Amino acid sequence: MAKKYQTLNIGAATIELAEYEAAGKGSLSLVAYGTAPLAAPLDADNASTVLPPALMDIVREKGIRPGRVAISVSGQMVFPRFAAIPAAGGEERFEQMVRYEVEQNIPFPIDEMVCDRQVLGDTESGDKSVMIVAAKVDQVEAITDAVASVGFSPELVDASPIAITNALRFCRGGDDCAVMLDIGAKTTSLVIVEGDKIYNRSIPVAGNAVTKEISAALGCSQEEAESLKRERAYVSMGGVTEDEDEVADRIAKACRAVMTRLVAEISRSINFYRSQQGGSAPSKLYLTGGSALLQQVDVFFSEALQIEVEFFNPFEAIGTGPKVDVEALGYDAALIAATAGVALHAAGLARFTVNLLPPSLVEARAERAKIPFVAVAGVFLVAALVLVMLGFDNGAAALTARRDAAMDKTRELEGFAKKVKAAEERLEGEQAAAEAFRRVLDSRSAAAMRLSVVRDALLPGMWIEKWEPGRLTVRYWKDRFKDVTGKTPGERVVESLKHRPIVDPDSVRIADMSAVGKDAQVAQFTVEVKFK
Repeated sequence: MAKKYQTLNIGAATIELAEYEAAGKGSLSLVAYGTAPLAAPLDADNASTVLPPALMDIVREKGIRPGRVAISVSGQMVFPRFAAIPAAGGEERFEQMVRYEVEQNIPFPIDEMVCDRQVLGDTESGDKSVMIVAAKVDQVEAITDAVASVGFSPELVDASPIAITNALRFCRGGDDCAVMLDIGAKTTSLVIVEGDKIYNRSIPVAGNAVTKEISAALGCSQEEAESLKRERAYVSMGGVTEDEDEVADRIAKACRAVMTRLVAEISRSINFYRSQQGGSAPSKLYLTGGSALLQQVDVFFSEALQIEVEFFNPFEAIGTGPKVDVEALGYDAALIAATAGVALHAAGLARFTVNLLPPSLVEARAERAKIPFVAVAGVFLVAALVLVMLGFDNGAAALTARRDAAMDKTRELEGFAKKVKAAEERLEGEQAAAEAFRRVLDSRSAAAMRLSVVRDALLPGMWIEKWEPGRLTVRYWKDRFKDVTGKTPGERVVESLKHRPIVDPDSVRIADMSAVGKDAQVAQFTVEVKFK
């Protein structure tokens, strides 16, 4: 039976769950995947309430059964450091130097961090080139605990930029210098890879910056700007006026303004890599991430940086199973590229293999691993005793005595087996309790989540007058709103609701519009809406 690898990439605004299968020696195949938006920007404080519902949405929709999972976290959560450390002094001295690098370059106490390092090779001066990656323990544990609460068992924690780099190396091969640009919601992860050299930087210019720029350009809410970005945004190529549609033209110029800032940061990073690490000029730039799907962004980067640009699709080298929609994957490849790199790591096919699994999970996994080895050792002990008895004692009385001793050992082993079974039953009970808790958490958080979604969809100055099953009535002062998109305030609320992950978009419509109050100064509308 082919071995399967479940992978989960956790971004600031979305998550991607994928299942891969060993397709042969040194190869993988994608058999299932799904994506889901998070109800709120992820942090350590809300991971337990934001992650489980999104993860369960994918599980229910795609039928992926929870199991052992390899996780990658966003680049903004990790602190990468590349150092040259003298090899002289032995292993203990080497580890001391690694610890010193962490203490000097990570802005938190080392006992609050989970760290891993990997030797990349030797420098020209004979030192060891080392990649050190660290993250805050409480942040990683908040994520792994939230993932475990819905039945998954975290086995590995990778960093998304490194995972994508592993996917690039696996698919592209060769030692040419290339840039990988993962444009997410909060940050853009830039990775320069050249042979065994790797340089990583997190840039605070990404999709949310585009949304804010559109909001400022049109004078509309963040929610409406996000909707316009998804539906109409493209990157302007320059010029006074490019689009006869004034709104579209302003959106395109807003996108260009943000991408211009990003180009400046990319150029600065390339120059630093070449001057400080003696790297070559990149020959190609690869794009991935949800915010990399803006129309014309590849052409813009190519012209601005004078470099060949290509959207990264790891599934040109990694196979796909019969149930995968290949046409949809052509669009989603940029979203789930990190899951491919994590799967390669889990399968032992990756070049860069740091693991930020929290110490508490490392210890728990070690304890679980002891149980089968102890049981096997007991069996071999009994077998060895029997063989020794048969080989060296031909006396019937002695053989009987040895047999009785072996039977005693067998009974002792049976007692141990009962303890193991009891432990397994307790584990099953704890898992059932966790599942019951998850259901209670879902039921309690559903109403609050629906109210939060509706409030976020309302424009500033609107309030909920009445909430009935499947219907809600909203009021606002008519003179507070100015139409900037050709839509009524009610239509703008409806449009925003349709893009919420827990709302059935086909159910949302305006059932009634009217005016109330003296001189009809207050307008109201009733919206029909069904939640998933």
